[in-house]
Amino acid sequence: MSDEQTVDVDGRRVRLTHLDRVLFPATGTTKAEVVDYYARIAPVLLPQLRDRPVSRVRFPRGVGAPSFVEKNVPGGAPSWVRRQQLHAEPEDESSTQVEFPFLDDVAGLVWSANLSAIELHTPQWSVGPRGGFRGVDRLVVDLDPGEGAGLAECAAVAHLVAERLGDDGLDTVPVTSGSKGMQLYAPWSAAAGTAHGSTRAYAKALAEGLARDHRRLVVSDMRKALRRGKVLVDWSQNHLAKTTVTPYSLRGRDQPRVAAPRAWDEVGDDLVQLSPAEVLERVGRDGDLMAR
Repeated sequence: MSDEQTVDVDGRRVRLTHLDRVLFPATGTTKAEVVDYYARIAPVLLPQLRDRPVSRVRFPRGVGAPSFVEKNVPGGAPSWVRRQQLHAEPEDESSTQVEFPFLDDVAGLVWSANLSAIELHTPQWSVGPRGGFRGVDRLVVDLDPGEGAGLAECAAVAHLVAERLGDDGLDTVPVTSGSKGMQLYAPWSAAAGTAHGSTRAYAKALAEGLARDHRRLVVSDMRKALRRGKVLVDWSQNHLAKTTVTPYSLRGRDQPRVAAPRAWDEVGDDLVQLSPAEVLERVGRDGDLMAR
């Protein structure tokens, strides 16, 4: 395999390099396989990225070697990659400005994957047709197991969170994170904001209420000393300056795993993280669970 080649992706020219480089040493997974996953998962991943600035976690020498978070558009990016100067915290004009890229199509995903951008992270807000801050359009609750807890405990807490959100008219989609825990997503409208306030304040009140009612299982305080055997209901991912791993993104862990949307009837004691092959097979069979 040549060290460098240029391919046509839906009419765009994308330069690919070092496709035989191993990015996941434990499984021998190469950059070519990462590029292939992102190209094949594009029909369900691109809706999650639409109009959201993308922060990338790059692993130039593979997982286990030094990585870095890249927010700005890197030098040498193709001119067709959409980009925009945005405040890191959209409603704070004193915050740092970043020239973010937007991954709008398969070519953008292939370009990003070629840079060994294994993880794609996005905020819970999007930009409008003219590029301005459109506002928050989804709520996320991150479930992070402490030492001695795992996905089974996260699954139990996920049902508690979904029940509380359902009481407030919010439908929830569970996503196993591809790492240790889970995220729960719910669409957030202007009407929800009017009824419940900001997503951050709402999620914080939710977490604190669950921690009071389920002290043996749930904690809302981020101090690690309090989390042994419990699940942190992390409400802070709703801050405008923060991002969360995008559903269907790969994760840069020892084994290649995916932030994978799940059906609620799967969320139980036997819940496991899913591989790229499993996620592609499930999407082919079940469609996009995030769209339901």
